[in-house]
Amino acid sequence: MADFAAIACDTTTLEPREPDDPVVRAYAPQHSWEQMVTNTLSETGAALNSLPRTELIRLYRSMRLIAEVDSRINEEVRSGRLKAATYPVRGLEGACAAVGLNLRSTDQLVSTYRNLGDALAKGSSLDDLVAEIYGRLTGASKGKGGAMHLQDQSVGFVTSTGIVGSGIPIAVGLGVAAQLDRSDRVVVTTFGDGATSIGAFHESMNMASLWKLPVLFVCQNNQWGEHTPIAEYAASTDLAGRAAAYGMASTRVDGFNPVATAVEVREAVERARRGDGPTFLEVVTYRLTGHSGVSDYSYVPKEALARAMERDPVPTFRRRLIGAEVVREAELEAIDKEIAADVDASFTKALDEPFPPLTERFTDVFADEKVVQGL
Repeated sequence: MADFAAIACDTTTLEPREPDDPVVRAYAPQHSWEQMVTNTLSETGAALNSLPRTELIRLYRSMRLIAEVDSRINEEVRSGRLKAATYPVRGLEGACAAVGLNLRSTDQLVSTYRNLGDALAKGSSLDDLVAEIYGRLTGASKGKGGAMHLQDQSVGFVTSTGIVGSGIPIAVGLGVAAQLDRSDRVVVTTFGDGATSIGAFHESMNMASLWKLPVLFVCQNNQWGEHTPIAEYAASTDLAGRAAAYGMASTRVDGFNPVATAVEVREAVERARRGDGPTFLEVVTYRLTGHSGVSDYSYVPKEALARAMERDPVPTFRRRLIGAEVVREAELEAIDKEIAADVDASFTKALDEPFPPLTERFTDVFADEKVVQGL
């Protein structure tokens, strides 16, 4: 039997189905999470000058906001002030910010229960999201969605789904609608590595590729399916290769490098907007916390976690910006203080907001009969 752990992360170019089809990049399988956490693409990834200074600052702002809110939520849960099921996004800040940087408000995004980074990066109101997490009437879903089901239609953040992989076929449906509308709207769906093992994932890949739908599939590969490492539940950890098998553009990128990720996302979004079909983007990161807000993660190998923590996205990106003299440290400190103040204000405000009254318990739960009849 072949020793898959020894296979290098090498790219292989597959022949396009037709001359105009996008090139598909597949990767050799790796069955070792020890390799996956250290064998990233940062050394060969996109340089800082791949993006203009204004966009680099936007990336940092988005990442810092995500990290600040995520940290505050975890504090609230552990203190008992927030009684909700929450799912930290530590390690995904760069991946989420890179997606948000490249989308218009009219583009649509479907997320998972690990949705905080996606929602903030898409431009959702901080006040509305925090109020929703606390279950308050002024929240984005009037307090009835909670932390697991964030949404904000005003910025195209369509929905969050609590079932692993269930957002993927929803995004494909939205892609069909965008195509029928003859618009240049792009649909993005994010999901974890575990979602690539369900049947709906494969059905969605096939349909999206066959119909050249304007969908970007972003696999946030943090290498853990809840409490199980990817090598123990997947016979092949070549997730990008799974999508490549359906003939769509597919690539893997270092998720700890927000610039490299943003460049790949931009290319995929432009491809979809042109009508050239979907893209699968495997964003390789590492989960830096437990599966949920208060769960134990002593099962995560200490050495692997320590190596991953050395590449913690926000402080790493901050050092890169300062080291390359793109942004002065004082400017970043001012951004940090501004975001910290905004987050503190939003959490304070949310606690003073009312809970939804009983009269609201069925509002927005069932479709309006007139709307249904008018379809």
